[in-house]
This record gives sequence, structure tokens and C-alpha cells, in this order.
Amino acid sequence: MFRLVWGILLISLLVSCKTKEIQHTAYSREDLKKRTFNYFWNLADSTNYQIPDRYPTLTFSSIAATGFGLSVYLTGIENKYISRAQGAERVLATLKTLWLLPQGPQSNNVSGHQGFFYHFLNLNNAERYKTVELSSIDTGLLMAGILSCMSYFDTDNPVEQEIRNISDSLYLRVNWNWMMKSNGKMSMGWHPEKGFIESEWAGYNEAMILLIMAMGSPTHPIPVDSWQKWCETYPLDTFYRIKNVQFDPLFGHQYSHIWIDFRGIKDSFMTAIKDDYFENSKKATLSNKAYCTANPEQYIGYSNKCWGLTACDGPANKKIVIEGVERTFFDYRARGACSIQIVDDGTIAPTAAGGSFPFTPVESEECLSNMWNTYYKDLVGDYGFKDAFNLTYKDRKYPSGWFDVDYLGIDQGPILLQIQNHESELLWNTMKKNPYIANGLKKAGFKGGWLDKIN
Repeated sequence: MFRLVWGILLISLLVSCKTKEIQHTAYSREDLKKRTFNYFWNLADSTNYQIPDRYPTLTFSSIAATGFGLSVYLTGIENKYISRAQGAERVLATLKTLWLLPQGPQSNNVSGHQGFFYHFLNLNNAERYKTVELSSIDTGLLMAGILSCMSYFDTDNPVEQEIRNISDSLYLRVNWNWMMKSNGKMSMGWHPEKGFIESEWAGYNEAMILLIMAMGSPTHPIPVDSWQKWCETYPLDTFYRIKNVQFDPLFGHQYSHIWIDFRGIKDSFMTAIKDDYFENSKKATLSNKAYCTANPEQYIGYSNKCWGLTACDGPANKKIVIEGVERTFFDYRARGACSIQIVDDGTIAPTAAGGSFPFTPVESEECLSNMWNTYYKDLVGDYGFKDAFNLTYKDRKYPSGWFDVDYLGIDQGPILLQIQNHESELLWNTMKKNPYIANGLKKAGFKGGWLDKIN
């Protein structure tokens, strides 16, 4: 009798666990949002509040991920994952740390210089990690997150007043003009050991938000012709029968759009071609999807419901002969496809579809749902989607294909923030209230739509 009772209980427990597992594996946008939010809320350092570049492999924090995290906290408030007071407390603690971190021209024991921050910071003390660069774009993404908090926390209570004050101080401290080169373009960064990086922001990519904030600064603005010089290098071309300004990895079409609503506002370039940057990113996403669906290299898993090439982790830097074909694979790499170049080794990243949610909500949701439901066991975890997977790459360690073990902060952020923009336009509407963003857009020559309604 005793054995019979325990047997029944054991069977009931197993059925219960199986049912629970099925219930939790089915795709839910809300589940994805909450898990992704928890990456930032749970993993921020307990003393300096910086966001790790990746997890569970912990090496350093990323100032860009921290910028995404500051905006993510706002989505947490809006979705009632946390209270407004909890969000304000975390934001203020993060901003206080950033303001007090040491700045200076020396190579060690500092976190930044001229208001810029180093790309990666040590986990324990938030100071420069090894010999990484002082990064213009990563500082820009951090400042975008900071300005979103400045405009969101608008009440008169002391905590929110302090958030606005410190946000303002951090932004005004950045000497954007110091990072400009003699040719009128901004350097990608600086090293105390060897000076400015030769590479500069040109072509078309994620730097729109950077240049707009730099132009809008009342303390250290870059020259008024900087935007025109930026636009002069645009590659306008056709790829998979879709004509748009080209850039191969999708993140370059997504990052600036997290904070700025480009629908209906146009600069001189977009006015001339009768388009806008929102539509340009939509076209880039659709051409990326079209390439993956066509799958000219015959990688395993690609389809019209499983697509998305962007910067992400990868299986390894090596060549493997698979079914008589030598394949070249990469680890972390900016993957993508456009008329300029194709970088494709069979690696798909969920952030590619997720970060394009406002542009292609139907296609993106279909893709995310399919990946979640099909590869849940290997691709999904406590913090949402892991960074990437490659079903073509196979060896002794990965006989069924490679799945990443890590989540990346700069890939998690766009998924949640762009879904939120699609649902409620949270970041877009918040940043429309920011005078520095409006000033930068107007200096760059943007007109029309919501921008014309701002004094």
C-alpha cells in the first residue's frame, strides 16, 4: 500500500512537472519581455550598478549595455515589473556611480576622459578594462539611456529632481568636439597610449544617435556641417529588389531608432529620395529576411520564419568540411547582408528580428515565436533568448549544431526596448520631450512630423 501511494504521488509529480514545462515553453511576448528585463535588473553590479557585457561568462561590464539598461528600467516601470520608486532608486544609484567614476588622460585607474567612457569597465571597480578604447559610440549609447531617464523622471520629488540634474551634468560634460577629426568626421575612439583611432564614423550605421546628440550639445557641440558630411558617404543601392541606404548588420538600422522616432521626419537626404529613416530600416530588415529565406549558401535552419543576421556571437574562428563543402565560421562578428558585402556563416541571432520589431512587427513576432518554440531547450533561458545559434556548425562537442551559452547586454536591450516602442512608443515619446535631442535633429536639418510641433 505504501509503495502504491508513493508510486501514484511520483507519477502525479512527473505529470505536473511535464505540464508545467509545456506551459512555460510556449512563446509569449510578455514572457520574453519579463525575462529580458530581468537580465538588466538582476545582473547589474550590486555596488557600481554597471551591466555585464555578457552572462554567465563574466569578464567586464559594457557602458553601452548600461545605457540600454537605464532605458530598460523605464519599461519595467511601465509594465509594472517594478514600481516607479524602485526604478528611480536604481537609476539614481547608477547615475551617481557614473558621475563619480574617475576621469582623466592617464591609462590606468580611470573610467573615462573628456566626459567619454571606456568601452568596457572592470566588474569590481568600474575602471578601464585592460587597454580598451575610449569609445565614442558606446558613450553615445550610454548617454541615450541617460537622456531617456532625464526626460522620463519628470516629477518634483527629490529623487527624480536629482536624476534630472545628474543626467544633465553627465551629458553636458561630454566633449564631443574633442573627438572630431580634421576632416570633419568623428573618430571611433581614443587610446591614452596612442591617441585617436584612425577609423571614423562614415557610410551609414548606428552612429546617427551619436551625431545627433553631439550636435545638440549646448556645451561642446560638433560643427553644424557634420551631418552633411555624414550623409555624403551614404551608400544608396538595391539588394534583393529592395532599394535603401545600405549597411549589412541589422543592429546599425536599429540602435538609433530605439530612442528616436524617425517616422515622418526627414533631413535633406531623405527629402531628396522621398523616404525616411524608419522606412529605410524597415527595408533593410525585409531585405535581410529575403536573403536568409533565399539562403544561397544553403545553411541549415534558414527560412522565412527563422532569419536575422547582425553582430553576435558565433561558434568559432575555423574552417570545417561539411558534406564535402568547406565552411568558414566565426566567433563574435558583425554578420549581415547587403549590396556592399555579405558576412554569413549560418549564425542567426534573435536580436536581429527582435530589434526590428517596430519596422516588421508581424515578421519579427513570427520569427521570435518560431525560434522560441522550436529551439526552446537550447536557445531560451532565464533571461530570454541566448545570443545566437548555428545549426550548420557541427563537431564532436556540438553534434546537433551550436547554441550560445551567453546572453549579451547590447543584444538583449534592443529586443525589449523595440518591442516596447511597438506596443506603446515609450522611448520615442519620452525622447520627444528631450530638448537636446530636438536641438540636434533640427541642427542636422530634420523637419516635419512631430518635430515641427516642438518649439
